[in-house]
Amino acid sequence: MSIGTRLYTLLRGELVGTDSFGNRYYRSKGRRLHGRERRWVLYKGDAEATTVPAEWSAWLHHTAPQPLMERAAQARSWQKEQHPNRTGTPAAYRPSGSQLRTGVHARTDSDYEPWIPE
Repeated sequence: MSIGTRLYTLLRGELVGTDSFGNRYYRSKGRRLHGRERRWVLYKGDAEATTVPAEWSAWLHHTAPQPLMERAAQARSWQKEQHPNRTGTPAAYRPSGSQLRTGVHARTDSDYEPWIPE
C-alpha cells in the first residue's frame, strides 16, 4: 500500500471489517462518487486479489449493500477452504505428468506419432 492510500484511509476511511486473511475493508466517510460510496481493501502482506473472500468481494463490487453476516460467510460442508492463486510462483499447482513438475515429459502409449505417407 502506498503512502497516498494510507493517508486517504486515515483521513477519509471508515473501517467496516476484516476477514480471515487479515485484510481490512473500508468505505468513504460521507463523500460519494456518482451516488455510490467508495469501498476499498487494505491487504495484509502482498496485494493479491485472490485473498478476498466471496462475501467481501460482493460488498466491494456493490453487489451486496452490506457485508454478509458471519453466518453467511461460514463455509458449507461441501466447500473447500479458500487459498490464494499461486500461479507463476514456485508454489503453483503442477499436476503429475506436468513438464514443469519434473522437467521431463514422460512418454506414454498415447503420445503423438506423425503420419508418414507411403
